[in-house]
Amino acid sequence: MVDPDNQTSHLVAPVLEQLERGSGPFSSLIQQLTQIVGKNSLLYDADELLVYECDGYIVDKSAPDIVVFPTSTEQISSIVKICNQFNVPFLARGAGTSLSGGCLPIGGGVMIVLTRMKQILEINLRDRYAIVEPGMVNLHLTNALKGTGYHYAPDPSSQGSCTIGGNIATNSGGPHTLKYGVTTNHVLGLEAVLPDGSVINLGGPTAETPGYDLHGVYVGNEGTFGICTKAIVRLTRDPEAHRTMLAVFQTISDATRAISEIIAAGIIPSALEMMDQGIIQAIEEAFHFGFPLDAGAVLLIEVDGLEIALDEEARRIVEICNAHNVREIQRADTPEERLLIWKSRKQAFGAIGRLSPSYCTQDGVVPRTRLPEILEFIEATSQKYGMRIVNVFHAGDGNVHPILLFDERDQDQIQQVMEASEEILSKCLELGGSVTGEHGIGVEKINFMSRIFNETDLSQMEKVRNIFNPRQICSRDKVLPPHGEKSQAAVSLSHPGRRAPH
Repeated sequence: MVDPDNQTSHLVAPVLEQLERGSGPFSSLIQQLTQIVGKNSLLYDADELLVYECDGYIVDKSAPDIVVFPTSTEQISSIVKICNQFNVPFLARGAGTSLSGGCLPIGGGVMIVLTRMKQILEINLRDRYAIVEPGMVNLHLTNALKGTGYHYAPDPSSQGSCTIGGNIATNSGGPHTLKYGVTTNHVLGLEAVLPDGSVINLGGPTAETPGYDLHGVYVGNEGTFGICTKAIVRLTRDPEAHRTMLAVFQTISDATRAISEIIAAGIIPSALEMMDQGIIQAIEEAFHFGFPLDAGAVLLIEVDGLEIALDEEARRIVEICNAHNVREIQRADTPEERLLIWKSRKQAFGAIGRLSPSYCTQDGVVPRTRLPEILEFIEATSQKYGMRIVNVFHAGDGNVHPILLFDERDQDQIQQVMEASEEILSKCLELGGSVTGEHGIGVEKINFMSRIFNETDLSQMEKVRNIFNPRQICSRDKVLPPHGEKSQAAVSLSHPGRRAPH
């Protein structure tokens, strides 16, 4: 979102002017970055940069001018200071699994990729914390903790590839959010490089620290406060036991009513996930789990805790499902069967490639009791645009993920995806919800911010951002819309990242 009155929106222009000639400021910038990380940790050829022109949100694309791969806090600090020296914008990227354009380098600049900073620096079971680098893959921390009696609770669906640093940037959730909370509930402290290159430490390994909760403010900043370089994360004791079930329903309406009644009964499952018929068919074709292809919806329901209490909770859940016309309930009786059930959920997005060459995943939130209404609206939107939309989502907390299927080679389909997405998210707001539960605002939803918050709210958020990032040189044009007379439609059309993929 470029504001013509905001000079920071044009910071990279002097570099871009020299890009093709390969001389002047650009050559000097390359030379200084090479001195920091070495020539094998730097990319600037156009064909190599295409890999980094988007994240998981493929509707918007914009390549960086330089990609650099640091391996330490000190290197990141030096890189950031050089970017300030040359007046060049920069942003961090982890695994690129963001689904809202959080890794999109608006107008170019330097992209700092953190995937080589992937070490576990400390595991302290006695005090229940771990210290990890930002490029640590979420699942790798989980695997490292197996057998210790502890785990790291946040488990996004992209757990096998997303990184802890990215999870912190967007305050990621996941299937077990319902009971255990989102990323901010599990971050005790962090180290970060601020947009001027200075290094700060917020929070610490103890549960409570005096003063303001600054690390809590930092989590969810979507890269606009700087670059997280180390994270101190809380470790959670493994539950004594689980009860994991798959409930098969003939209709989505029956499944959503069962969801509301389970929560109303005072039961807090550790996970309550829903997959509709489209996802069921894709998963079955890909992995052959044995799902009935004519089912309208499947609920994955898990409760955990003390062994003595779980059978009663599971019995009550079965009773509620039966009252809402459940067709069958499959229960995992062994750890292997539980892992297989979870595999069906975790690999749902991977199966979508069998349905469409491209897809866009939305991230709206509605009150649980309004799930039937939003799902009906999504189906109506699908019919309106002649576009297939499938659903897999965190039903327990009303976080819906309609997945819009399209072909990114067709500009008309891209436009339809944008229009359909806006209608769905607008409906979420109308139903008393929000436009994001865990993916963040990024560039995708920035135009919604002025519909959710008034000018005073946005002004206060800007003040907080400017404390960390006064020049807006870091991860620019993200999260907060520019103030001005432009209409939302005009801003959307003028977005520098919004162009047809190629």
